[in-house]
Amino acid sequence: MFVKICGITCAEDALLATALGADALGFVFAPSRRQVSESVVRDIVGQLPHDVMTVGVFRDMGKARLVEIVNRIGLKAAQLHGRESPATCQWVAERVPLLIRALPAGSPDLQRFDEYGADLLLLDSPTPGSGAVFDWALAEGAPANRRTLLAGGLTPDNVGSAIEQVNPYGVDVSTGVESDPGRKDPRLLRAFMLNARAAQPVRYEGDADRRPFDWQQDEER
Repeated sequence: MFVKICGITCAEDALLATALGADALGFVFAPSRRQVSESVVRDIVGQLPHDVMTVGVFRDMGKARLVEIVNRIGLKAAQLHGRESPATCQWVAERVPLLIRALPAGSPDLQRFDEYGADLLLLDSPTPGSGAVFDWALAEGAPANRRTLLAGGLTPDNVGSAIEQVNPYGVDVSTGVESDPGRKDPRLLRAFMLNARAAQPVRYEGDADRRPFDWQQDEER
């Protein structure tokens, strides 16, 4: 099960999450209580293991500026959470290592997800960042041929049930493992990781012994 911890604001939380086995960390550049500056993210990323996916989270930022930030810091993915059009997403996807397109559960845009040119779909609550759980039955509207990260109100208590019911490629959490906005609670973070790993794993094509994204191998090609 691929696990992304979002809303990281400090090196302490980033290092703890990676030590517990997180596959990806998200850094919010959009206006938010968890918003971080480019300089802070650059410092954090420089302390992380190479195989951790670092994700910049953006909402309706100018596409050229977005791409500049991702590539200057050396982030491994961009996550778009706003009203970005399929054309904008495709433009960004051609210029960053990996693109995650976030869409709310129940959105009619899910039916045309292929038009966005994204590598991953993040299926979120209709009110992203609220920590509210949505009706997981709405996940049935997600395209079956795409890897999906499930977000929206996940906690250590419900992540196992969410995985069993939705069977996503991975899960994404922020509010559900926090002690305060932008600060992770070590006990909640540890419990979330354990419960997510203990749930029924997702089957994906490829060597089962590889991590979902092997950046080391990509660089050696």
